[in-house]
Amino acid sequence: MKKTLFIFIAAFISITSTAQLRKDSIKIDPTLNGQYQLLLSKSRTLDGYKLINPNRLSLFWKNVRDTLNTTRRQLMNTKKEAVNYQNKIAGLNKQVAGAETSLASSNARLNEISFLGISFTKSGYNIFVWGLIASLTVALTVIILRSARNVHEAKYRSSLYEEINQEYQNYKVKANEKEKKLARELQDERNKLEEIRSNGR
Repeated sequence: MKKTLFIFIAAFISITSTAQLRKDSIKIDPTLNGQYQLLLSKSRTLDGYKLINPNRLSLFWKNVRDTLNTTRRQLMNTKKEAVNYQNKIAGLNKQVAGAETSLASSNARLNEISFLGISFTKSGYNIFVWGLIASLTVALTVIILRSARNVHEAKYRSSLYEEINQEYQNYKVKANEKEKKLARELQDERNKLEEIRSNGR
């Protein structure tokens, strides 16, 4: 019975001191450094040695182990997350590379124009079209100038024709009058000749 009572008292003291330790650690600073400082402040010095309550030391060690385990778990989780992020980054880099390749090919298709089955870049196509327009403009200018010269030449020749035609008409009229005059003169001479013949009989 005494033994049981002693065990009960020891357990009660242990629980009470553990509860007191927890209260002390909560009051001061819950970090390991705060708990260590509390452990030192609650210890006694005897002949230059620190006498530390075993319950306080056990609780401090338990807290150290818990902190280490938590830190290790967090480190493992962080490493796993880092690996996951690295995998995601690698996947995103592949997607970006694919998108860049697709964008480059799209830009190449946008910058390419097919004309009469020949592929041109936009700048080459612009040069070709403007060169063609300039050539056609020069050709049209030459044709217009030549046409104007030909029209002028045609007008000149037409005026010459009109002039020659007028001269010819005048010549015809004069020739007709001359012919009529000669015919009259001829008739007069014939009449005279007839008259002479008839008088001579």
